[in-house]
Amino acid sequence: MAPALGIMGLFFAGPIIWSVYIAFTNKALTGVGAQHPKWVGFANFTHMFQDPLFVHSLVLTAIFVIGSAIIGQNTLGFLIALLERGKNSFVTRALNTFIIAAWVMPEIVAGFCWYAFLYQGGTLDTFLQHFGLSQDWLYTTPMLAIIIANIWRGTAFSMLVYSAGLSDVPAELLEAAKVDGASQISLLRRVIIPLLRRSIVTNLMLITLQTLASFTLIFVLTAGGPGEASQTTPLYIYQQALQLYDISYGTAMCIVLLLIGALFSVVYIKLIRVEEVG
Repeated sequence: MAPALGIMGLFFAGPIIWSVYIAFTNKALTGVGAQHPKWVGFANFTHMFQDPLFVHSLVLTAIFVIGSAIIGQNTLGFLIALLERGKNSFVTRALNTFIIAAWVMPEIVAGFCWYAFLYQGGTLDTFLQHFGLSQDWLYTTPMLAIIIANIWRGTAFSMLVYSAGLSDVPAELLEAAKVDGASQISLLRRVIIPLLRRSIVTNLMLITLQTLASFTLIFVLTAGGPGEASQTTPLYIYQQALQLYDISYGTAMCIVLLLIGALFSVVYIKLIRVEEVG
């Protein structure tokens, strides 16, 4: 195990430890901080929570994660999997092909597709001009635009998770519930969802962590604009660390984002354990 542990320590633990160290210095990509970084303690973290743009980016990140992952991808993926359960028609296979194609498509390609669809003069705008509704959707509703684009791209993952979970639901149990007079809503609420609780929690954890760190799709569509209207925390980190060269401040924000992701993971894992105990 020693070689494997050494490789993991070098490529995983090493960069994390180095990043934590950098976050407590004034390390920069240019200037004095690049040549002679100094230990500044919690100065970066103190500045961070006094920075209104960082707090604003956290709020937008929360809206983006809740809207596109927890509500959007999770709900839509579950509904598609539920509607397709037990069906093997040509339409179902074709629909799955399109949904999965959106998921496997490189994120930058998906971003440019949605940019071409939503920008002023794009496909959607050209169509709506016939009804007098022409506008630049990426400028007037940037958060809605990136939320919808991320739902479109990521729903396939949730659909696959729930399709696998639904395939394990015993058909005899559903038939017995129907014989006892259970309606479709009761069947869903009292039988299917309780049996899928583990799949639901696992899916929520994975798509939350993935969406929390989403960068490319947002950068291609709006680059955080107009102004800071769609500047989520990953984009603000990029701006501070790689455009303004304040690598220590950007690293400190990365650590906070990592801790937020870890907090979500702990909550979801606790939910799984509670479900297992119950």
